[in-house]
Amino acid sequence: MLEDVPARAGRAATATEYDRAARRTAAVVVDTYSTSFGWACRLLGPSVRDHVRAVYALVRVADEIVDDIAADLTVAQREELLTGLEEEVAFAAKRGYSHNLVVHGFVRTARRYGIGPDLVDPFFASMRTDLSVTRHDDESFARYVHGSAEVVGLMCLRIFVDGADGAYARRAAGAARLGAAFQKVNFLRDLADDVDGRGRSYFPGLDPAAFDDATKDRLLDDIEADLAVARRAIRDLPRSSRVAVQLAHDLFAELTRRMRGTPAAVLRHQRVRVPDVVKLRQAARAVSREMTR
Repeated sequence: MLEDVPARAGRAATATEYDRAARRTAAVVVDTYSTSFGWACRLLGPSVRDHVRAVYALVRVADEIVDDIAADLTVAQREELLTGLEEEVAFAAKRGYSHNLVVHGFVRTARRYGIGPDLVDPFFASMRTDLSVTRHDDESFARYVHGSAEVVGLMCLRIFVDGADGAYARRAAGAARLGAAFQKVNFLRDLADDVDGRGRSYFPGLDPAAFDDATKDRLLDDIEADLAVARRAIRDLPRSSRVAVQLAHDLFAELTRRMRGTPAAVLRHQRVRVPDVVKLRQAARAVSREMTR
């Protein structure tokens, strides 16, 4: 649905008070919804930090429209809200301005770094899938993960490489695998919320009633393969983003290790988390590694 708009890769227009309000709004969304991502964002270079937050804020708002259990909304109402958000992104991309601060911040970033319909449209398509699909086969799962997660990693990569097409193409596979790993970790960690609260089961062929350690380990093997590919690609990122992305990778790798050590019977009903003290230790290690490069 999003149309191609002229990209101003690497060139920013003079920021207005409204632009600064949009940046602050995105930061509030990040800090409200994700401690881990918020910490990682603080390690991004100042030239890219606000733009990554702008991407996350839009993604988070769309996700809340389809996922917020507490919201007293029908499926039709959620569909209407999601369509409205998608249309506003498309309209704002043309004019470079939106009455919605989250959308405004996102389109300013999208226009600067060349984030176009090849990434935005699959994202909204995956969000819309959550309104009607409760089980996935291999094909629909791959399509969903691409639209809900891989493209988000690729949006961030456009920012990291300052919109340079060649640098983006060389690093795209690693960015996509990292996004996929993050999403699969969330699926496994949030199994109870998704199955019991939303009536969804993402992993193809997974029977929540028969979820066992062998199934859990098979899913974690796949996640760890994604993380391994992504880890090698992180070394090639620009300095302004490398340490933050490494921290995000390490936090999800730690979460994966903790799920590996959690019996499937427990994981089926209990959300595993990484304690804040461990997150701080991981952050210190990521910074230390970068300083010794």
